[in-house]
Amino acid sequence: MPKGAGFVEYSVFERGYEVLKHATQGFQTIDAEKILDSAFQSPISIIVLRTILGFTPPEWAYLATQRTGVEVSQSAARTIDRKIRLAPDKPIPRRGISAKRIEALVVTASELLKEKVPAVSADKIHRLNKADTVEGAVSLQAVGNIGMPYSMVLYERFLGRPFAGHRDSVSDIVGDILESAIEDALTEAGISYRKTKRAERVVGFEQAPDFIVPDEFNPKIVIEAKITEDDGTARDKVARIQQLYNYSLRDGGEDGPKYHVVACIAGRGFGVRRADMKRMLEATRGKVFTMQNLSRLVECTDLKNYRTRP
Repeated sequence: MPKGAGFVEYSVFERGYEVLKHATQGFQTIDAEKILDSAFQSPISIIVLRTILGFTPPEWAYLATQRTGVEVSQSAARTIDRKIRLAPDKPIPRRGISAKRIEALVVTASELLKEKVPAVSADKIHRLNKADTVEGAVSLQAVGNIGMPYSMVLYERFLGRPFAGHRDSVSDIVGDILESAIEDALTEAGISYRKTKRAERVVGFEQAPDFIVPDEFNPKIVIEAKITEDDGTARDKVARIQQLYNYSLRDGGEDGPKYHVVACIAGRGFGVRRADMKRMLEATRGKVFTMQNLSRLVECTDLKNYRTRP
């Protein structure tokens, strides 16, 4: 595999690990201000801190925004991460918007690393349920002091990401949650619909939507169900929804759109780019629903014209 620009050698990563370990007195004191003092002088320690959490830059950015109120966009987090990887030992000035974002990221990480993993239902697993974070600072201290090369473990995690394989394996299940909710709404209202399969070719559609009402032979309403946690993926999915709208205009001719497009979305990826949300709202004429208001899917769209049950 090519290393590419921004590849971090282990020797560089290990230096950042030692800086972070020193700032926390061997992980005994997780103090955000002390970590920040070292982080701005040795930025690679920020990468090490993220790796202990096991988060991607966008995931860290999302939690930092939620917990501190400082706006840290996914793109900003990626930019910070890449700049550090390109110049891991170059001090970062502690001023300006980037510094405020780094402070928000570090404060959030410090809080998370001091907390025990909260209980979740039996059918879920918490992202911090790892040997070095499950009991908060206690776990981190134990792992950092049992004699194993914790820095190497973290470096391998940095290259491979924890839970990556599992997240890939359950991606369909996550998507099914939204689609099942749509099916429940249509079935409860007694609406005829055609649910397409993944990558299925459907007559009359250059790209098959997730749901067609009443069917593909006389489409009046199409529904796209999209979940994404990443803003880049969200942009691609918005483009797909817009393309369906363009097909509808083209095929409808002078009579107007052949069918109406409805979008049902979930995931933090859609909340990042306002321009993308504007495009989606225009393509659907405002018919965009989330899990929070999906109960109004039928009554607030032309689906109500196909209702057969009160």
